[in-house]
Amino acid sequence: MIRTLTPLLAALMLAAVPMAHAAPLAEAAAPAADSAQVKVVYHVNDASVARAAMNNINNELNASPNDKIVLVAHGKGIDFLLNDAKDDKGPFEAQVAGLKDKGVDFRVCNNTLKSRNLTPDAVIMEAKVVPSGVAEIARLQAKEGYVYIKP
Repeated sequence: MIRTLTPLLAALMLAAVPMAHAAPLAEAAAPAADSAQVKVVYHVNDASVARAAMNNINNELNASPNDKIVLVAHGKGIDFLLNDAKDDKGPFEAQVAGLKDKGVDFRVCNNTLKSRNLTPDAVIMEAKVVPSGVAEIARLQAKEGYVYIKP
């Protein structure tokens, strides 16, 4: 029995030596740096979360500058993308323009515009009008592989 265990014990000891020099488990499990572009659609249907959404987008771009981001607004969410829109912190347009300069696309629901008797001219120039906000979100997820975030 000792003759059988001795080679087994020696093999186990030799196998353990490289483990002493291996990276800690947390480092070994960390994913390699990936430069692949992540595509994200932010869904805003309430303008009261518009600043938080744009802050989230800015934070995401600071961490992952290659990400492709689209913000889709409909319902009460379009209010911050209308001409001269502002809240208690001031106008929205500068923050929107700053994110637009970083490659963020802003899309506004035409169904919402129609239901509120607004024309596309009511929307700031940084935003694009799409036929339906919810259809745009669905399309981005189903056809273009975007992940969904609702701030």
